[in-house]
Amino acid sequence: MRSLVCTSPGQFEYKDIEQPARVAGQALIRIRRIGICGTDLHAFEGTQPFFTYPRILGHELAGELVDTGGAEGFEVGETVSFIPYFNCGTCIACRNGKPNCCTNIKVCGVHVDGGMVEYLAVPAHTLLHGEGLSYDALALVEPLAIGAHGLRRANVQAGEYVLVVGAGPIGLGIIALANIAGANVIALDVNDNRLAFCRNKLGVRHTINGATQDAMALLKEITNGDMPTVVIDATGNLRAINNAFQYMAHGARYVLVGLQKGDISFSHPEFHKREATLMSSRNATHADFEHVIRCIKNKQLDPLTFITHKVAFDRTKEEFAGWLNPANGVIKAMVEIN
Repeated sequence: MRSLVCTSPGQFEYKDIEQPARVAGQALIRIRRIGICGTDLHAFEGTQPFFTYPRILGHELAGELVDTGGAEGFEVGETVSFIPYFNCGTCIACRNGKPNCCTNIKVCGVHVDGGMVEYLAVPAHTLLHGEGLSYDALALVEPLAIGAHGLRRANVQAGEYVLVVGAGPIGLGIIALANIAGANVIALDVNDNRLAFCRNKLGVRHTINGATQDAMALLKEITNGDMPTVVIDATGNLRAINNAFQYMAHGARYVLVGLQKGDISFSHPEFHKREATLMSSRNATHADFEHVIRCIKNKQLDPLTFITHKVAFDRTKEEFAGWLNPANGVIKAMVEIN
């Protein structure tokens, strides 16, 4: 079968590899859609933490079930996705119901080879029913679940001001789901096109360009001087992460969804006097996936809105580098395999 391998930063190569063997407990999926994630882009440019080469990328996936692997309630031929975080089931995190941050986790397309292939074997217990969703929509459940998990970590309440820093694909998902939760969302980015998308497609009332506007003054104005009670970083940019500590209200929660390689720093006295809470948010749980699928089925959320670029699998190598260029206006690129 054909695969696309990231052999080193900036380099892809198509390779013919063996189709996965049938193994007990392993489901086999014929891949139909591959969403391109920030993780994939960072791996390609050589900035993704916890990463080694060569690697087959891809974990935002949807396809046709070829072998159930013994998973109860699933049938050959149905449309499926899966939870791409393969946990051990025995460590302290798994025992405490947090398989998303398992000490031995293997994330598909990051720690183990992923879905830029024609067929992929995954643990049968990670399968998700398609629930009538299209391949395109189903492939986007995973990045939306990342946002859902971050919001759940923040325990967002209706009516409170939630500042989302970064209006990339993950940030946009957080914004959409925060709207559903009834929050007053403020989007902060440095890209006017992304901020226009927030206003025009997601109905966000408050947007701020951090490069051209006084973010602090506008946040005070929007929140009547209180500042946001929830701040969520979806940039993975060290400067943005450090800078956003100043935007927290007293008693606020700050959730880091974005990931970068450096050390964060902030003023302890400023943080302490706020009795602030700092949290990371890693991956997502089954409950987060279920929440997103439910929102899509209830038509509260349309993931297809985020897709700006589509490409055939055979042209992915040629097109991929261009998706890193902000001038190309990529929000979500989707790879199709027929």
